[in-house]
Amino acid sequence: MLPPGDSGFARGVFIAQEGSSPEQMRAFQKLVNQKIQAEPSVDKFFTLAGSASRSSLSQAIIFCIFKPREQRDPIEQCLLRLQRSINTIPGLTAIITPSPVLQINVGATNQTQGQYAYTISGIVPQDVYGAANQMMTSLRGFKGFASVRSDYYNSTPNLKIDIDRERAATYGVSTSAIQSLLKNAYSQNYVYLIKQPDDQYQVILEVKDNERAQPRDLDNLYVRSNTGSPINQSGGGTGIGAITTTTGTSSDLVPMRAVTSTSQVVGPQAVNHFDQFTSVTINFNLLPGVAIGDATKFIEDSFVQVHQQFPGVQATFQGEALVFRQLFRALPLLLLAAIFVMYVILGILYESYVHPITVLFPAIVPAVVGGLATLWIFGSTLSLYSVIGLFLLLGIVKKNGIMVVDFALQRIDEGWDLRSAIHEASVERFRPIMMTTLAALMGAIPLALGFGQDASSRRPLGLVIVGGLIFSQMVTLFVTPVIYLWLEWFQEHVLDKVPFLRSAHTHHEGEPARGELRPEPADVH
Repeated sequence: MLPPGDSGFARGVFIAQEGSSPEQMRAFQKLVNQKIQAEPSVDKFFTLAGSASRSSLSQAIIFCIFKPREQRDPIEQCLLRLQRSINTIPGLTAIITPSPVLQINVGATNQTQGQYAYTISGIVPQDVYGAANQMMTSLRGFKGFASVRSDYYNSTPNLKIDIDRERAATYGVSTSAIQSLLKNAYSQNYVYLIKQPDDQYQVILEVKDNERAQPRDLDNLYVRSNTGSPINQSGGGTGIGAITTTTGTSSDLVPMRAVTSTSQVVGPQAVNHFDQFTSVTINFNLLPGVAIGDATKFIEDSFVQVHQQFPGVQATFQGEALVFRQLFRALPLLLLAAIFVMYVILGILYESYVHPITVLFPAIVPAVVGGLATLWIFGSTLSLYSVIGLFLLLGIVKKNGIMVVDFALQRIDEGWDLRSAIHEASVERFRPIMMTTLAALMGAIPLALGFGQDASSRRPLGLVIVGGLIFSQMVTLFVTPVIYLWLEWFQEHVLDKVPFLRSAHTHHEGEPARGELRPEPADVH
């Protein structure tokens, strides 16, 4: 959608094995920091592990600011070296992408794991997971992807706690008391806010780290029965419920192992949803030079095969991939609408149905063909900048035809014949046309050559304008006079026979010439 360019800034993640402990992630973080420090192109950086906002605690965020462009290689090469260096750490996978200056944030993709996203959803979770696994296998066979990741983590170690409700009722322990105890012990629950004149402090309730590292540590927890007097601690913030302490008689305390049973299982870390259906989102990045259109077509073709086995699932693009498809599906309609508006305005200006075609057709068609051909020749993809360049090109190239046709109509109004008028217009307007075209070219050439900071992202804009102007200029000077004569013949021999379609610039028999007064009837006096 938008070329990433070289803004000097990149972000990404490094992903460890599912179920990695916070201590392991901190150890990985130190190793990653050493790898980044060893990269000479990086100026500043920071990493963040253990963030509660992350979809998985086995992931950590990377932010890098690179040195000025003249002091390093292109950012794609720098990131490739950095990723390969981090991936040498056993058990880690790094995904780092350059950040564009202009971003389209639609809130539907995880930008750190992939610029584009494809979501699979359905009613039956097992069908969704099976379809997602097959899609991942298929997508890994496409050589245009720099990375492919999904948000389905099905190998996360979990500790399953089953409450024996009958035994808990026998001891006078409620289910809510057990749930509250586990929440206070393990969820890092925010319970109170201490305010000072110069600062404020959040009070986080949890068990000590060395007392909650192993499943057997649950045996050290006690829940108070309803027959005792539980100690309640609450503050002005979030209520924390009941916390069991060793104060009081031992008969009031019931060990957790007496009312619960535990088992270690492997399963998904979370069940994601899209439109209230179970979903799996596949995030992916593209290699430099790979068109998003080719990638989306490959994904759709792959899903057609997967859908035959799992007919109950559906899929859709998200984020920039969705915006890309919507934009380029509407692009032909937008171009036609722009051309129609220009046709109407020129038709009102010239009071003719054919003169707008003389202005637009010889200029716009070669310009669009030349602009797209230039992108293909230089290996550039069609992006948002390219689309902007196409619309700018439409407004620039039509002035060639306007100058020629306007001058020819002036000569016709003075009594010149069609051939002499259009020939004189082409000769007299040649220098102004060339000067305005050169002025536009001089402004677009720096963009096409990629001068300036982050110029590579804007290069398609310059290529479209330069290529379209050159090709259109070569064609317009020779084609416009011919089309003008053809359409004037069509106007005179076909359209002028219909009064509603007559041209204001054509003299009709029985009517005064343009600029002459219509004679008054003889019986006026």
